[in-house]
Amino acid sequence: MILTIDVGGTKVLVATFSDDGKLGKTQKFKTPIMYPDFLAKLKSVITAIIGDTQPIASAIALPGTINREEGIVESFGNLPWENVAVRNDLSDLLTGPIYLENDAKLAGLSEAHELKKHYPRVLYVTVSTGIGLGLVVDGKIDHSVSDAGGRGIMLEHQGRIMAWEEFASGKAIVAKTGKMASEITEEKDWYLVARNIAIGLIDLITLLTPDCIIIGGGVGAHLEKFHEKLFNELEIYKSRMIRLPQIRKAQHPEEAVIYGGYLLARANLHDAN
Repeated sequence: MILTIDVGGTKVLVATFSDDGKLGKTQKFKTPIMYPDFLAKLKSVITAIIGDTQPIASAIALPGTINREEGIVESFGNLPWENVAVRNDLSDLLTGPIYLENDAKLAGLSEAHELKKHYPRVLYVTVSTGIGLGLVVDGKIDHSVSDAGGRGIMLEHQGRIMAWEEFASGKAIVAKTGKMASEITEEKDWYLVARNIAIGLIDLITLLTPDCIIIGGGVGAHLEKFHEKLFNELEIYKSRMIRLPQIRKAQHPEEAVIYGGYLLARANLHDAN
């Protein structure tokens, strides 16, 4: 059994997988604001879901910047926690190896897994409250891409330098249009969404040369409504790029992170042996 945990700003999903990748038990709970409360609740849920069976490995997805060697999450995107030793804090409950990874990178690993025969370099971009990034090359996460995602990409916008996330994320869309992506009906608003996402993708395409870009998250779930507009915006800058990659919608937005956790744990166990 492999245990996977997806820690989000609003909810936490705990799941088990069989050794051959079949999803087993799952349980969700609302993310507590304070870290000690979160840890206590998580331990309670883990104990309930694994019973008397220890997982051979665990993978924990977290929305922030991670020191993987030390097992410490240095900062969280939407949670007020800093420098928390997640791996050590769970080592009294879980005896097997515990792998920490950025949630967008795990979602990217999962989505890229199904496309690996066609696209060796896959860039996953989740556009939701914030913007997360994950580059997967030949089935492995490329950690040269920062965990900071859209917070760490600084661009000129409306006459000033600002983080890409500040003007292209789901939160920014609500601030500009007064609507969530699921509520947008006017074409002018979708043009705005496409243009602001394209501004960041231009540099990512030039620097990372992906064969395929997968758009996930709450905004990415509506890609069909602005896909053509996004492609047209990127076409304007085509001369700056080697080539334009394929742009696809995430296929498994709800399960991608936990399945990515399973793939990471399985790969690490294989490498260790």
